[in-house]
Amino acid sequence: MIDELSFPTGPIRSVAKDRTVFEDACITCGDVAVALEVVSVEGGDALCRADDGGTEVVAIELVAPVDPGDRVLVHAKVAIEKLP
Repeated sequence: MIDELSFPTGPIRSVAKDRTVFEDACITCGDVAVALEVVSVEGGDALCRADDGGTEVVAIELVAPVDPGDRVLVHAKVAIEKLP
């Protein structure tokens, strides 16, 4: 259930499985994107680290080229934006 949708630049409200409302969440899955730091790059994938130390391998084709130390916005294990 979507309470309000103003696409593409306005506020997005969506309801997750537990019926919690998240601002700026994905309207498809209710999840949010997370900023991660690139640790290493191999082909179309990068090993990235979160601020809490957790790591994840993410696809980088949409934002390539990236280098270790770059920060990327990741959603569903896909880097969707290179951050300044």
